[in-house]
Amino acid sequence: MSITESHLAILLFVAVFLVLLLGYPVAFALGGTALWFALLGYGLDLFDTAFLEALPNRIFGIMTRETLLAVPLFIFMGTVLERTRIAEELLESLARLCGRFRGGMGIATVLVGMLMAASTGIVGATVVTLGLLALPTMLRRGYPKGLSCGLICASGTLGQLIPPSIVLVLLGDVLSAAYQQAQLEMGVFSPRTVSVGDLFAGALIPGLLLVGLYLLLVLVLALLKPEAFPPVALDCRPSLRDLLTSLLPPLFLIVTVLGSILIGLATPTEAAAIGGVGAMVLAALKRQLNFGTLQACCEATARITSMVFMILIGAAIFSLVFRGFYGDEMVVEWLSNLPGGEEAAFALVMGAVFLLGFVLDFIEISFVVLPIVGPALLKMGLDPVWLGVLVAVNLQTSFLTPPFGFSLFYLRGVAPPEVRTSQIYLGVVPFILLQLLLILLLYFWPELVTWLPGKIYG
Repeated sequence: MSITESHLAILLFVAVFLVLLLGYPVAFALGGTALWFALLGYGLDLFDTAFLEALPNRIFGIMTRETLLAVPLFIFMGTVLERTRIAEELLESLARLCGRFRGGMGIATVLVGMLMAASTGIVGATVVTLGLLALPTMLRRGYPKGLSCGLICASGTLGQLIPPSIVLVLLGDVLSAAYQQAQLEMGVFSPRTVSVGDLFAGALIPGLLLVGLYLLLVLVLALLKPEAFPPVALDCRPSLRDLLTSLLPPLFLIVTVLGSILIGLATPTEAAAIGGVGAMVLAALKRQLNFGTLQACCEATARITSMVFMILIGAAIFSLVFRGFYGDEMVVEWLSNLPGGEEAAFALVMGAVFLLGFVLDFIEISFVVLPIVGPALLKMGLDPVWLGVLVAVNLQTSFLTPPFGFSLFYLRGVAPPEVRTSQIYLGVVPFILLQLLLILLLYFWPELVTWLPGKIYG
């Protein structure tokens, strides 16, 4: 049997996956493997090198894309808030306020996770912070180990969904390109666009709904098993001044950043710049900002941003080579011919994203998988904002799911020795079920996603 372009396209995808499992850096695994396959295809006269001639334009487009400038700015804002103890003070104040009630420490953990998600958007930092600050207190006061761990993991992953989320920024960029490509292939030569602001607005209600489900679970369990969720008698109740100084500044920053995007006063990039400056002002007012802290924040931002953009370049190479083997056409044809039509194709892609979330980060999935399957799904008539929010919820669920969920690894690294890994795994099960419930709600009632963007942007 002779080798065809389709065979090489499938082998390329499998080879990249295997190279990633071997532990090679994602950016180099994507770009390097794709270049080797391009060389192999050229030798077999199955690949046109003209596809790679588009690479400089692709890289230049990545460098000059204004939307992506929001990524380092949001990362900087989150890093400043994390390293200047603003998040820590927030947890301490809410714990003192809510801890007097049964399940109050759990409620405080969810609320802090929500506020940190809306102000930092960095999952690892949130899980580690909550694990270091909230978990020891909950365990000392007799909270169940498993549920305490599950609550922290779930609250820490809210940054995947609640705006301003780095995930939504990247998904917005990818889906915008996929949506325009799908419309052009359908003969629409004045294509509509989807923006990051659309995704922020679409994710707001689902994010708050998920927070409500978490809080409802804590309250129900506290009623059913009051002995397992005792009040946490902390040293003292917070004074009104302490409460206002720890709660109001982050809330003001969140409302300013997110509100300026939703009402159209600023683009996501401009709002991210406001957030970065605002985070430094808050840290300076609390006398937590000095040259060493600022240098550490800048270095962390540069390191994370460099990783993101190197992955973007590697994904661009992979995409060009995959397209050179006509892999995109193969995927479109395959999804279009599935028995069950649109529903089957959507279910297959969501299942694949969920499984890939065990071993790949959201950045790789966003820039490798979605550019391939996105145009095919959008050509079937799916709403791009609805699709983007469902993918974000799906990725958040995979972050929680044993045995490979990233959130579980983050917590395992800071949890006390007496907490077993099996307890962490069992503790997240109720929250995974709530995530799946949210996916079902969004699937059967798309208006939960599409209503707010329609109201705001028409």
